[in-house]
Amino acid sequence: MATTQSDMDHFTALKSVRTPRIFRTVFVGLMVAIVIAILFLIYVPWVQTTGGQGTVTTLNPNERQQEINALVPGRIEEWYVADGSQVEQGDPIARIADIDPNLLERLEAERRQVELQLQAARSALATAQIDVGRMSELFEAGLSARREFEQAQIRVDEMRARVAEAEASLARTETNLARQAEQTVVAPRDGFIQSINAGDAATFVSAGDVLATFVPAAQTRVVEVFIDGRDVALVQAGEEARIEFEGWPAVQFSGWPSVAIGTFPGVVATVDQVAQPDGRFRVLIAEDVGAEQGWPEERYARFGTVVRAWILLETVPVGYEIWRQLNNFPPELPSSASTAGQGA
Repeated sequence: MATTQSDMDHFTALKSVRTPRIFRTVFVGLMVAIVIAILFLIYVPWVQTTGGQGTVTTLNPNERQQEINALVPGRIEEWYVADGSQVEQGDPIARIADIDPNLLERLEAERRQVELQLQAARSALATAQIDVGRMSELFEAGLSARREFEQAQIRVDEMRARVAEAEASLARTETNLARQAEQTVVAPRDGFIQSINAGDAATFVSAGDVLATFVPAAQTRVVEVFIDGRDVALVQAGEEARIEFEGWPAVQFSGWPSVAIGTFPGVVATVDQVAQPDGRFRVLIAEDVGAEQGWPEERYARFGTVVRAWILLETVPVGYEIWRQLNNFPPELPSSASTAGQGA
């Protein structure tokens, strides 16, 4: 049975009951928040990203950290550098002495002897060639037997073999001398000696042993990061990226790169075609030379500095991004790639 206003007049206690104003305020606030949240999820854009951690490296292998090796076996006689020394191309780093202190003198004497042997062989060859010419004239005139003419030709061949043998011996001797001339190890280019890896002046080293670690001075920096194989198909050369360098103060909003603070722009340079053993793919990101903001100075972002990078993909609503993350779906395929796929 419905309650009329006249009936309510008999229930004074029920009539005095009123909804508290704070409940009304909370209800209105909740409704407004729900509406704002729905509008936020539908209309606010979110930039999808994929990325990971990595380090600062370089594309050119000649600009990477290198090992300086001993070229000949021997004993380290003298060091010309120390840890942290700055060197220029051609500056001496260490001198290696052979165990036999008279080796160079003996090699020089051997070369002189071989040179004399070569000179004598060439002179004998010239004489043998003259004899062949003379015997040829006598044989044609009928004044010499064929056997003598043939023996003269054989002597010419023997002399040529001796000349070739002497030339080969001279080449071997000069090669040994050239190798011993490499006893002074020099810097391959301008840079720094990061560490001395060999011992003192009494240390014996073999050919190929590491003497020092060398870091070139001029480096074209790139960022090397590793991304999930699920997202690698969406990353292409030329994609924009944002980079956060370790030790550099930054506030990063991956979905809103325009409001990020302390991150730096980059461009994807290359993506590996084969995965790493852990299933991730390596991506190299170069500095965006056309951007107004450049990377930090080298003293703040040195070779080997740890970084974190975000590669910018498609722009989608926030609600879709939350749904995608909850369902563990990959990001959206770039519109240019999807258009090309439909055309194919």
